[in-house]
Amino acid sequence: MGGIRSYIIFTYLKYILVNIIIFVGLIWLSQILRILELQQSITTQILDIIKTTVLVLPSFIGPLMPFLLIIASFFLNFKFNNSNEIIILKQYFSIKDNYKLFSIILLGISIFYFVNKEIISVNLYHKYKFQELEIRNNLKLGLPSLNEFHIEEEVSIFFDKQIDSKFYDVRAIIYSDGQFINSKEAKIEIEKKNYNIIFQDGERIILNKSEKSKTNFDKFIYSIEDNQIELLMYDKEHFNTFELLSNDDKEFYYQGHNRIYQYILIFIILLISSKIFFINAAKKNIFKYYSFIFFCVLLLQVINSYMIFLLNNDNFNLFFYYLLNTLLLLLFTFVTFKFNENN
Repeated sequence: MGGIRSYIIFTYLKYILVNIIIFVGLIWLSQILRILELQQSITTQILDIIKTTVLVLPSFIGPLMPFLLIIASFFLNFKFNNSNEIIILKQYFSIKDNYKLFSIILLGISIFYFVNKEIISVNLYHKYKFQELEIRNNLKLGLPSLNEFHIEEEVSIFFDKQIDSKFYDVRAIIYSDGQFINSKEAKIEIEKKNYNIIFQDGERIILNKSEKSKTNFDKFIYSIEDNQIELLMYDKEHFNTFELLSNDDKEFYYQGHNRIYQYILIFIILLISSKIFFINAAKKNIFKYYSFIFFCVLLLQVINSYMIFLLNNDNFNLFFYYLLNTLLLLLFTFVTFKFNENN
């Protein structure tokens, strides 16, 4: 029975992986387009944008997981029925084997979901937000081309080569002060609401009505204030469940309880998986059954989201939140098992 069990687990995980690649891939594409905003040249920073948006993908697996499990279960059952494997599995796969199968799947997916939600997603999302803001602010700043970089009517920078974010053999004109700068290298950093152009090892010539001078410098910083610069704002995805529950902000606090509910929902779906793997019925009926489960889970998520909204607006309390969600989950489990109790 070990071979059959491994075959079922492998096939189930394969369908989960395929679903993750498809759905998360579409979200990935939308994230790339969102950052680009369809108004800037995509040739210079497209690789940076692709690498950055990869960091946010684990955060999307959590909300999709209940639906991914249902879809994967459907394709697994469809495969078994389509090749008549369902008859052999029902004949030789005992209740004890079914329990072992369910235990392995429950343990494996639960560990993956927990680690992804509490550790991987939180850490990568934090890095993603920093890098996303850097890219978006750089797009607003502009992109260097033909060894020239012009920042509105403030500064023009001419350089011989660029490596990563540094410019080498730099000549710059600062129009407002009549300054001319030659330096070995320069880079641009964002600090609060300022763009800081940092010149290293060069000379500065000032020619204006109030001053005419020439000075050498090791380091010279020219700042440009820009109110359009976006600053990092911490949202709920920056924190794990424990940190959310310890947060004084009620929206973050209630999001922590929403995370707990999502864990319970995943457990329920994994629980009913032991039933829905081996439905022996016509393909049309199988599709109806899984569609019913899918839309039930969708309805549960909508109701839960609305209750979170009520909690945030002080129109609900946690006791009724857990009471109503528990009753709905029990009803969902009962109806799911009852729907095909003879299979």
